[in-house]
Amino acid sequence: MGPTAEPDPDNAGGGIIFFAALHRGGIFISGAIMDIRPIGIGQRNLGGIDYFLLWAGVAISLAEIWAGGFLAPMGFWAGFWAIILGHVIGNSFMALGGVIGSDYGIMSMVSVRPSFGIRGSNLAAILNIIQLIGWASIMLIIGGRAGAMLGKPLGGILASSHFWIVTIGLGTLFWAFFTGRTIWKVMQTVAVIALLLVIALMTWVSFGEFGSGVATVAPQGMPFMIGLDLVIAMPISWMPLVADYARFARKTGPAFWNTWWGYFLVSSWMYLLGLMATLVTGETDPGVLILQIMGKIGLALPALIMVVFSTITSDFPDVYSATCSMLNISQKISARTIMWIAGILSILVALVFPMEQYENFLFLIGAMFVPLFGVVLTDYFLIRKRQLNLDDIYKVGGEYWYNKGFNLTAIVSWAVGFVVFEFIAIMKYPIGGSLPSIVAAGVIYYILSRR
Repeated sequence: MGPTAEPDPDNAGGGIIFFAALHRGGIFISGAIMDIRPIGIGQRNLGGIDYFLLWAGVAISLAEIWAGGFLAPMGFWAGFWAIILGHVIGNSFMALGGVIGSDYGIMSMVSVRPSFGIRGSNLAAILNIIQLIGWASIMLIIGGRAGAMLGKPLGGILASSHFWIVTIGLGTLFWAFFTGRTIWKVMQTVAVIALLLVIALMTWVSFGEFGSGVATVAPQGMPFMIGLDLVIAMPISWMPLVADYARFARKTGPAFWNTWWGYFLVSSWMYLLGLMATLVTGETDPGVLILQIMGKIGLALPALIMVVFSTITSDFPDVYSATCSMLNISQKISARTIMWIAGILSILVALVFPMEQYENFLFLIGAMFVPLFGVVLTDYFLIRKRQLNLDDIYKVGGEYWYNKGFNLTAIVSWAVGFVVFEFIAIMKYPIGGSLPSIVAAGVIYYILSRR
């Protein structure tokens, strides 16, 4: 896989990720100063294994185990196939979203400009910032609760979910500042390998506790397509930021396939653990349940490693990409400042967010971003045949300026897709909204654009 014409690195606008190391009050701080212009081919430094570990690390998450528990009303086998099929569909769209980034070295929200217009991409960027702060907060809440549960035997501050939310949140911010740097690649590799060992332990514990009874639990009637939507929503939620990392790729093909397989294998694994635990126990927080069992059998330390580092490796992309999305809107505030704001805001929201809204949040993400990227992918792959004019992506009055910076055709197509998704949800049709909405948005955009 690769673009039909490689962009000229000499005309890439100096789009390199620069890293500054500062000493403030004796504390070493490292951060990424980002430029929204393309990264030149000669400056890209991530290969296939880097993407496998990146997206495997993203998928190792208590939030994914929790989401798997939502499928329990389907029963084991229907839930299992919803997990597999939902990830095949969702992963494919997600990884395709990264192709635009690896083809041309551009950020996710910049990749929206050719279809929605330079200013129109800001609509997507605003929604993306909201969902990323929401995701970061949800993951911190889940990590905070799990940390407090494991710290309860010791008492004191270690038994406080607020302590763990703040601690993990600051660790996430630290991790985000190093994104793309050589030391980050080392940290990510070590953390993901350690986490894979921990989830192997979690799997062993889970099968020992729940494995024999999962197939005997009677289904309770969740329609297959509704469950499929809940699975598709998870990889789709990463689609608005996957190009932020794919733009570092040396080659498009390895980035695409390792993104696909890294997330598919581990996210499906996480969903399955949550499904099994909830089926047998009825527990609404299956991830914490599994960790609690690990603590009781002497595996408290691996469980705590899972809580802290799985949250960080799955959470830092939210903080980093919220910064990228804000830079698409305005570059008047430095990237470092935006990243601090995003990281601190996610911690503050985590302290007050109502977790009972998590399932509704997943559906809202699907309603917003499935049809949006139906338009983006249709524009890039079917209409433009993977050919972009890089200079005009940043030019007022250029090819992608449309009507005062907005492509009304894309906005209308997106709106129709959103309405289709919401209508199906409101009417409770058992067909799911993801596939109808992405097809509706893509087809309408294609017809209107061709005419």
